[in-house]
Amino acid sequence: MLHQNPVYVVVPARDEAPRIARVLRRMPAFVDHVVVVDDGSVDGTEAVARAELGDRGTVVRHERARGVGAAIAHGYGLCATYTDHAHAAIAVMAGDDQMHPDDLEAVVAPVVRGEAGYVKGNRFAWPDGARPMPLGRKLGGMLFAAGTSLACGQRIHDSQCGFTAIARAALGNLDLASFWPSYGYPNVLLAELARGGEAIREVPVRAVYADEVSRLRLRHVVTIGGLVVREAWKTHAPRLAAKSLPAGRSAAE
Repeated sequence: MLHQNPVYVVVPARDEAPRIARVLRRMPAFVDHVVVVDDGSVDGTEAVARAELGDRGTVVRHERARGVGAAIAHGYGLCATYTDHAHAAIAVMAGDDQMHPDDLEAVVAPVVRGEAGYVKGNRFAWPDGARPMPLGRKLGGMLFAAGTSLACGQRIHDSQCGFTAIARAALGNLDLASFWPSYGYPNVLLAELARGGEAIREVPVRAVYADEVSRLRLRHVVTIGGLVVREAWKTHAPRLAAKSLPAGRSAAE
């Protein structure tokens, strides 16, 4: 627990057998429960996770890969059954060991203190944090952050960082059944939370790159771009429609 509120961590993992043990072994002591979601791995990730996690958490498996967003939604749903504390924090730490465990407390702290409904890690805010980031990821991240900021109606500096925490109360306002299942889920989720009035905060986190395997492809980039445009339209279309109506009329008429 942290600040008298429970902390849960969802670990989405697909073919991360060489790395998942490192992630679980270094999980901070204040974490109450870990949920590993094996998203159709074929390399024994599930067995490694079960052996390392022991009685500290739960391992569930998708027999076929559904996507990182679907894995996170599954983990969120399980954590929602474990607690009804409004300020319980449900964090996400990927199974590829790209998120430094020493940064977890900073990510969950605004949630457990009741200061934010959702917290995003911001790698660009860490001193020299973007230096290890490959140039393509850096430029893509900056471009998607600009588009996501438009979709949210507020400044988002690192929309693609997956190191996050959500409050149990905020999670209750999401439709997990319609959660975007693949790459692009952070952009959709941020826009939905912003439209719902949730307080979104960013905190500096380290950018960690080692032996992880990126599965992001050009088709995913195109999809993410389309999702950002769609969410921006959802956010701003009602206001634009209201402006186009004659004086004294409402969009509902």
